[in-house]
Amino acid sequence: MPKAHILVVDDEPDIRQLLQEILEDEDYEVAAAENAAAARSLHNARQPDLTLLDIWMPDVDGITLLKEWVADERLVSPVIMMSGHATVETAVEATRLGAYDFLEKPLSLAKLLVTVERALENARLKQENIGLKRRAEVFIEPVGRSAAMERLKEQTRRLAQHDASLLLVGEPGCGKETLARYLHANSSRRDGPFVDVGVGAIAPEFSSVEFFGREDGGRVQHGLLEQAHGGVLFLDEVADMEDETQLRLLSALESRSFCRVGGSEPINVDVRVIASTRKSLEEEARLGNFRPELFYLLNVVSLKVPPLREHNEDVPDLLNFYVDYFVGREKLAFRRFPVAVQNFLRHYAWHGNVRELKNLVQRLLILGTGGEVSVEEVKAALGDSLGEPAPGGQQAPDYYELPLKEARERFEKAYLEYHLDKYGGSVARLSSAIGLERTHLYRKLNSLGIKFKEKK
Repeated sequence: MPKAHILVVDDEPDIRQLLQEILEDEDYEVAAAENAAAARSLHNARQPDLTLLDIWMPDVDGITLLKEWVADERLVSPVIMMSGHATVETAVEATRLGAYDFLEKPLSLAKLLVTVERALENARLKQENIGLKRRAEVFIEPVGRSAAMERLKEQTRRLAQHDASLLLVGEPGCGKETLARYLHANSSRRDGPFVDVGVGAIAPEFSSVEFFGREDGGRVQHGLLEQAHGGVLFLDEVADMEDETQLRLLSALESRSFCRVGGSEPINVDVRVIASTRKSLEEEARLGNFRPELFYLLNVVSLKVPPLREHNEDVPDLLNFYVDYFVGREKLAFRRFPVAVQNFLRHYAWHGNVRELKNLVQRLLILGTGGEVSVEEVKAALGDSLGEPAPGGQQAPDYYELPLKEARERFEKAYLEYHLDKYGGSVARLSSAIGLERTHLYRKLNSLGIKFKEKK
């Protein structure tokens, strides 16, 4: 666990030195400033975990400095005010402005250390509560019990125990961000921020400021890297990042520091980067569209997130999850997706992946009526997305485009799961209904990865 960083601001050299020695002896990391100007500079360069701030200083008093930080929304860590000449009214004003506590000079060593410890513990608990609330508000576990999804979740949990950069590769809408959040929630950084950046949505002319922040006339704009300090920076569709930002990001990640736009002081950051892409970054680098050095840095470990059509046995679970999601979040009326509809949707191509399924469920709950969703209603909602019909007017399943062996496996799996659901998970009834001897049927179910015991 990193040492807490404390900023001491006092115009008396003896007090500054004494406080620095005492706190460093207690295993804190300490920076000291003799006036408000130096305090501003140190505060801008690195956000302290706690500040000890004297009220009376030669240039700007501590109350004014406290007001500045509060007004500029930079007071995200506790401040303990100190003074030997303050009145009760001054102490009250300081705490009203947001100071954690007030200490009178001459300082009591025991009271100082207890107050510092309590202030840091209070800040830590607040941060933990923010993390817990964030995790409660955002669903972070990928939905699905298929072999492909179980394997992907297991790989993600293992990767969460390390801090290496991760590249998630997959089609748009297949759940790359959900997987990144799942990793974050299972990592040691779980109480830190998860900063989600849609790289392609940032205008090139604002890209550097967005990522690295800006200093202008004493005012500071914190960039995305600083906001992600102690947590995860998720770069969605990183291949769309413009060239200059790629170069600066590469330098920042290699050195773990950078300068804000308009600034000269280096800012140290500790972030884990998870990037996602729908394109082959290796191919983009080969074509000169992406910096090879940044590709190698981001691609320490890569995971392929499969499209929904490759684990379509998870469609029923996804339908149930998003029905509950919209009923709970948006107070929409509950509607059931019967087996016939689930089976139809399992064989739909899902070019938009999980995102398309989510949107479909929301549309059917908003526009539909009645307790059950019908196949005709689903077809109407999908409209042109159903694609070209097969000869004879029938809708061609997506596996018609696969090689015969793969198409046969996809058909057999869908066929057996449909009838297994129909007979309540009973292998004996399924064997009798389809005319396949039970020993062969068990072997077939296992070879296709069908978890028949869970369907009972």
